[in-house]
Amino acid sequence: MKDCDIIMMLRLQMERMESNFIPSVREYFHYYGLDEEKLSFAKPDALIMHPGPINRGVEIDSRMADDINRSVILQQVEMGVAVRQAVLEMLAKAA
Repeated sequence: MKDCDIIMMLRLQMERMESNFIPSVREYFHYYGLDEEKLSFAKPDALIMHPGPINRGVEIDSRMADDINRSVILQQVEMGVAVRQAVLEMLAKAA
């Protein structure tokens, strides 16, 4: 994440946890979850994104997800609906 402008997290499907692909939630978060230490490598004004829903403490620490200065997760989720609606409308008109 060194010098990144944007950190884009994705949701881990919990059903994958049950099929032994991931040893444990704690280990997954330790290696891959976004926390303050990992975020410190990004640019000081780097934005945090995640399409939702969030598995707090798995992909991302709650403090990072709720950081009003860096997290744009709520806006991303809100705008995602409008973008999908626009794409579907365009596809429907093309048919």
